[in-house]
Amino acid sequence: MTHHDRKQRFEVIYVANYDDILAYVRRRTDSHEDAADALAETFATAWRRLDDIPEGRDARLWLFGVARRVLANGRRAESRRSELVERLGHQLAVWAEHTEADESLAGLQEAFARLSPDDREILALAGWEGLSADEIATVLGCSRANARLRLHRARKRLAKHLNAAGVDMARIGLRAIAMTKGAM
Repeated sequence: MTHHDRKQRFEVIYVANYDDILAYVRRRTDSHEDAADALAETFATAWRRLDDIPEGRDARLWLFGVARRVLANGRRAESRRSELVERLGHQLAVWAEHTEADESLAGLQEAFARLSPDDREILALAGWEGLSADEIATVLGCSRANARLRLHRARKRLAKHLNAAGVDMARIGLRAIAMTKGAM
């Protein structure tokens, strides 16, 4: 592949996936600067490993996996947990403006915070990024069956925490339900 062909392929991948990868890193970072750093590192890796990037829609999943590793390498586990909870809290605050179920949303936030970081991440991939279990498997680098099982178990654990908190999912609204059910 000539330098021109490599540059052209990279530009196509970059333009097609920039918005999704930016949204992914923004939801998982505290500042615009941290998001910009993670985004730059993700696409720098894509340039270096251009021959490893799959064709078509799978390129997006490959980039999610790279961005995930970039973010994981960039912070400690404790800060990652608090950032995800903070991101969900912000999203729930937006949802609260459009629903009368404020107490249920607080319960959802509390239930989500009680989950392990792995459960929160897999539910975020399904709900925030709109990935299917098969796509999540690609991002996480595991089998499809394992991703489906992990997603199912994370949803069950969230439902258990919601039930314990007395949260009625019917009162929360469609967007919050989508967060827990994801796009399958």
